[in-house]
Amino acid sequence: MTSVLVDGIGELVTNCPDLPGEAGILAGAALVVDGDRVAWAGPSAAAPGADRRIDVGGRCVVPGFVDSHSHLVFAGDRADEFTARMAGARYDGGGIARTVAATRGASDARLRALLAARIAEMRAQGTGTVEIKSGYGLTVGQEARLLRLAAEVTDETTFLGAHVCPDGVARADYLELVTGPMLDACAPFARWIDVFCEPASPHAFDGDQARAVLSAGRAAGLGLRVHGNQLGPGPGARLAVEFGAASVDHCTYLSPADIDALAGGDTVATLLPGVEFATRSPYPDARALLDAGVRIALATDCNPGTCFTSSMPFVIALAVREMWLTPLEALRAATAGGAAALRRDDVGHLGVGAAARLTVLDAPSYQHLAYRPGVPIARLLDVSG
Repeated sequence: MTSVLVDGIGELVTNCPDLPGEAGILAGAALVVDGDRVAWAGPSAAAPGADRRIDVGGRCVVPGFVDSHSHLVFAGDRADEFTARMAGARYDGGGIARTVAATRGASDARLRALLAARIAEMRAQGTGTVEIKSGYGLTVGQEARLLRLAAEVTDETTFLGAHVCPDGVARADYLELVTGPMLDACAPFARWIDVFCEPASPHAFDGDQARAVLSAGRAAGLGLRVHGNQLGPGPGARLAVEFGAASVDHCTYLSPADIDALAGGDTVATLLPGVEFATRSPYPDARALLDAGVRIALATDCNPGTCFTSSMPFVIALAVREMWLTPLEALRAATAGGAAALRRDDVGHLGVGAAARLTVLDAPSYQHLAYRPGVPIARLLDVSG
């Protein structure tokens, strides 16, 4: 295997507490990649030799962003819904049916091309790891198809048959399908199962229905995730903790009891501030979560209806400006936090043995991610040669 010395790093954020400084931040640093793994990180003056050298010219290097919540396999456009929300319309989940219709009508080749373009967008903005959900098929064959396509580009695939109940289908019948034949067809292509637990929406699922979905997914050997507490108070967060889910996502409306439950478990609260931006909704209380000791992640929720952005730097900037995170807290949530939400220990940091997914910033410090919103300063560094 070829080794690569990445040198000339003005500021290196490793997220490794065993290295000096907060979050293992080193000035004047270097990093050695051997094959596809980090082999060494430390002061540039002490760097070992390598087969090849890349000089990043004083730029900052951070771990590749870990986007732990996205819906990338879809066709169609819902820009008109965004325009309506900006004029005061309220989101309740009903527009998902429009994307389902467009996605069902798209060929594999069309969906594959759209997916590839979205993945390229993410990588061009520094995302090294991405989770992708199904949920725009809502039939046995269509859900399996979307997961099969997602599995071509990521190991982090999530079965979200319980996204909404399709129009014209009895809810009891649809739940029986999701927890039976649809789960059987989709499990071979999925690592996770998810459910949109949202009693405030007439299209999503209540606590008892979500419990049935999570129980079936766990019995099938899938890891658990929950969409919860997005549109109003509900049981999603506490249900996620009860089941030991890796993550509960959205968390816009949390009660003190919800926060206490999260603090007492190991479920990550994944915050999606791009959704609040695109729906004119209140932002989650990230400070209350952190102050209670809850682990948080940041993700894009890239989807056509409520947040059509693939930019983790934009999400970081929103978290700093609107949710009162410090730039370092936001970066940690977008890297190590996302890794925790996926229960991964090989991404989200740049310690020895980590996957060599490095994001280089055209800036001297990670602070510029929030300081220069909308400016394309982040990109994955290609160390493959």
